[in-house]
Order: sequence, then structure tokens, then C-alpha cells
Amino acid sequence: MTDKPPFPSDALERIASALERMSPPLPAPVDVGTADAFVWHAPSRRLVPVPHVNRVDIALLKGIDLSRDTLLANTEQFARGYPANNALLWGARGMGKSSLVKSAHAAVNAAGTALKLVEIHREDIESLPELMGMLRNLDHRFLLFCDDLSFDSDDSSYKALKAVLDGGIEGRPENVLLYATSNRRHLMPRDMIDNEKATAINPGEAVEEKVSLSDRFGLWLGFHPCGQDEYLAMLTAYAERYRLQIHADELRAQGLAWAMGRGSRSGRTAWQFIQDLAGRLNTKLS
Repeated sequence: MTDKPPFPSDALERIASALERMSPPLPAPVDVGTADAFVWHAPSRRLVPVPHVNRVDIALLKGIDLSRDTLLANTEQFARGYPANNALLWGARGMGKSSLVKSAHAAVNAAGTALKLVEIHREDIESLPELMGMLRNLDHRFLLFCDDLSFDSDDSSYKALKAVLDGGIEGRPENVLLYATSNRRHLMPRDMIDNEKATAINPGEAVEEKVSLSDRFGLWLGFHPCGQDEYLAMLTAYAERYRLQIHADELRAQGLAWAMGRGSRSGRTAWQFIQDLAGRLNTKLS
């Protein structure tokens, strides 16, 4: 019987070193004092500062007065350390849902608070629990923002969102609030919910599983297509804000023609017209 070769004394050390190289990198230290807004980069598990946020003054958001005042009040409560609700802004395209979130953040900070805005992309929603865990112990208050949030029939990542919104033994961090925008009120396509009714053994329970996601947002704000008067009010506000040299009647005629060509009236349509008009008038929008 031959003796076994001696176990190398440094074998465990080499194994541990190899495992360390294979493991994912530790997240970089978070210095949230460098900016007021960040984008969550899920692959590297870090917050990327945003030096300049693309947004408009909240006073320029027309035709959404009730939603504006409600979201602004909710954001102010949270920024001052009082209870506030996660918010779902849903409805018509181009009516200022994401613009309102960014503008409300700026308006609250202009009043003297130090609320941080963190955008998480739809495709990174499964990493939301990790992001919330990172923010939980930081000495700041964070407004998480997910734009154009929705889920398809074969997408199970909505379960991660459900867990962090309301469930789990830890619950949502006291210093974190979530705002999401979507074209869908229940974040799921209508045919997906109808299909659950048709195929499930207990249709009521199956639909409840899907619809309960949006129910976990305490604040629902609906955005609806605007009428002609609201659309024209948007054009007037932008023209006055940027001092565009155009007569009111001409602004109205050109603006309505632009909307007719696009087949829609919305805040986005109004802004696109103003950009076109400013370019033709050799005026910068700043």
C-alpha cells in the first residue's frame, strides 16, 4: 500500500483565492453626496450620478393640475420625513407622467430638502430588492423612479416588485419611496388578465394575483388625453417661458396644424411643436 502524496500546505489558500476571483465584485462605496440624481446600474451594482436631469419646470405642466398637486404634496411629505405612499402614474401617452415625477423632485428640493432621485430601468426590476437593501442604511431619503413599467405574459419579474412594495419581513425601507409610470392601469396587458380568467381553475384567484400588483401602490394618478383648450394652454406656457416671438393667433394655427398632422394632442406633442418652432425662429430653449 502506497502512501498518499502530502496535501499541499497552500492548497486551501489557492482554492479560496480562486473562489474569490470567481465571485461577483463587491459594490462600489456609495457616495450620494455627489449629485441629486442617480441611475442604478444593475450589472455593476452601483449608482451612477446624473449631473443634469432632463426635466421641465413644474409650472409648465398644464392640464394635469390635480395629479400635479397630489403628487407634489405626497413627495413633500416624504421628503420631510412623514408617511407617504408609493405612486403609480398611469394613462395616456405623452401627458407628462415621467415629466411630473422629475419636476416634483426638483420642486421639493428647491424648497430646501435634499431628496435623492434614483432611476431604475424596467429591465433591472429584479434587482430592486438589492437596491433597496443598499439604500436602507444610508442617511438620505430616496425617490426611486421606474419609467414605462409593464409586464408581459411570460414575465415573472413582477413578483420581485410585489415583494418590495409591501411584503417581506423587512418591508419597504423607511427612507425609500417608489414612483412608477405606465400606460397600463394594472401594469399587465388586458389580454393577459383575460387569459388567466379563461384558463385558470379558479379564475378569481388567478386574476387577483396579477391585479394585486398595482393595488400595492397607495396612490394612483390617472392621466387622460387632453382637449384642445388644454393643448393650447401648453403651447402658450412654453412660448411665454422661452420668449418665442410669434403672435398668439399664429401660434394657435400652427400648433393645431401640428397636432392634426400627428393625429394627437398631448404634452409631448406640444413640446415637439415648440422645439420645431424654436428652431425655425433661431431661438434656443434654455
